[in-house]
Amino acid sequence: MAKSLLIISRRAPWSGPNAREALDIALAGGAFDLPIGLLFLDDGVFQLAAKQDAKALQQKDLSANLQALPMFGVEDLFVCGESTAARGLDPKDLSLEEAQVLAAQEITALIDRYDQVITL
Repeated sequence: MAKSLLIISRRAPWSGPNAREALDIALAGGAFDLPIGLLFLDDGVFQLAAKQDAKALQQKDLSANLQALPMFGVEDLFVCGESTAARGLDPKDLSLEEAQVLAAQEITALIDRYDQVITL
């Protein structure tokens, strides 16, 4: 059985390539049927904010990649509730409705469930 992988995305979509790279890794792993989870933590929760205008920042829009995650078999999606609250985001308004909102203490248990963890 393939080792499970948790990708922790901690960067805002406009702060550099890390957000896109985290999504690319998740999509590639999903395409090969690897057991993958994706956790949006800290500024990474900004990737899930609705109605972003990437063109205004001269960036590529990540929303299509986010919506493709379930189609590639990446269904274990998580978001830190404390991170969303600290940044003024309501978890109900996030672009990935299927993402499970976790409390900070639940994140430690989540990380322990996976064989490997990548943080970007």
